[in-house]
Amino acid sequence: MKKVILALVFLLTLSMAFTSCRDEKKTPEEKIEAAIDEVKKDAKENSEELSDDVQDAIEDVEDEINEVKEEAKKDDSL
Repeated sequence: MKKVILALVFLLTLSMAFTSCRDEKKTPEEKIEAAIDEVKKDAKENSEELSDDVQDAIEDVEDEINEVKEEAKKDDSL
């Protein structure tokens, strides 16, 4: 009796190990939808970084223009 119970427990454990860890197969539509969502997420993240970079570049150009103006005023006053 003990061997029968142990054999059943072993078979149950073995069957659960192979059936519970399976990946669900996605349909092509689900794969496409997941890819589109990933691209949207990446685009949003990258657009924020790019807008920050553009803003920094604009500020750098404004600083350079102001420096050139100040140097021109100094040269005119000499």
